[in-house]
Amino acid sequence: MLDTLAAALQRLPPAPRWLIGLSGGLDSHVLLHGLHGLVRSQAFPPLIAVHVHHGLSPHADQWQAHCESLCRDLGIPLQVLGVDAGPAAGESPEAAARAARYRAIAAVMQSGEVLLTAHHRRDQAETLLLQLLRGAGPAGLAAMPRLKPFGPGWQARPLLDLDRDTLADHARKAGLVWVEDDSNTDPRFDRNLLRQAVMPRLRARWPSVDVTLSRAAMLQAEAQDLLAERAREDLEQVRGRASGTLSVVGLAGLRRPRLRNALRGWLQDKGLPMPGRARLESLIEQMLKAGPDACPRVAWAGAEVRRYRDDLHAMRPLVPVDVGQVWQWTPTAPLQLPELGITLDPAVLQSIWGLDPSILTVPLTVGFRRGGEVIRWRGETRSLKKLLQEAGIPPWERDRLPLIHVDEQLVAVWGMLPGPQD
Repeated sequence: MLDTLAAALQRLPPAPRWLIGLSGGLDSHVLLHGLHGLVRSQAFPPLIAVHVHHGLSPHADQWQAHCESLCRDLGIPLQVLGVDAGPAAGESPEAAARAARYRAIAAVMQSGEVLLTAHHRRDQAETLLLQLLRGAGPAGLAAMPRLKPFGPGWQARPLLDLDRDTLADHARKAGLVWVEDDSNTDPRFDRNLLRQAVMPRLRARWPSVDVTLSRAAMLQAEAQDLLAERAREDLEQVRGRASGTLSVVGLAGLRRPRLRNALRGWLQDKGLPMPGRARLESLIEQMLKAGPDACPRVAWAGAEVRRYRDDLHAMRPLVPVDVGQVWQWTPTAPLQLPELGITLDPAVLQSIWGLDPSILTVPLTVGFRRGGEVIRWRGETRSLKKLLQEAGIPPWERDRLPLIHVDEQLVAVWGMLPGPQD
């Protein structure tokens, strides 16, 4: 086992530190024990264990204490992270806990560090079957990669080529003691049902099923890699005019399979969740068939795509703003607008908008568009609506632009338009 683990570790990218995801169960304990022995004999990065306290089980405090004892005995630092892992309405408890766990770990990682998790061959086989039952394509059927970007660094699974029986044998021979999560036997969870009722019957009929399914996942990963390469090539040809957008006319020239593949690659590059097949088809139909003056929007959990003119924009769902909200700003210091995720800097008013420094000592009014605004622009009084249209500012962004007034006069539009003296 240690030889296989050492070979997997040798293939990892250079890292200032390795983090070990430690639950206290058999798999992560074996990984911790194996890493402890290898790091002492080889030039590997320093180790730190990370335990996430979900608070979902009455045994959670005991599990934390167990992990603390393990790490203390081995002389490995341990960081305990507390999270609120309660599921949202309609969310799987298992998925909510997993997401909370990974968010917490990513938040404490530094650039280039590697998170090591103890997923093994049986986990890989189960993941492939679960994805197949969900109707996943090659990206989902590739299951769990050995190495993938994660947070500011990487996540690696150095035990994927090992069966759980091998890990259990190592644990018994080494005299390891581990905890058992009682939720792992709850058949209400899909993975548990598959693990307890389905996989044993498959192994009885096809003893090498775990190896076979893991190989199938690897082949799907290779296919997905080719699809991703094709998506990158197509995306280069269908860039929109605005940064990060796609051209509707360009997309319309792709055959439907390549079009779907390109859109998935685009969304993945932006770190957005993938839509289901039906939602993706709806997106294609609405965006490609909309008239030139239409601004269709297609949304799903965690993402939305909008069209303006010939450009497709993808983003996280916009948080609604109160268009009636007004701030008073004496620009001797920056003004933070957390609703918009921006900070107004007094220096910009003078350097970009050319405002008289004496104006910057009086309270300014900051608010949003209400309609009918005009602004002095290159010696002329112009309609703000017309200027925003000429600048190609999408409609959903226009209503989120902070407008800065001195008394009743609009003197600046924050961050979107060049100053009147340009």
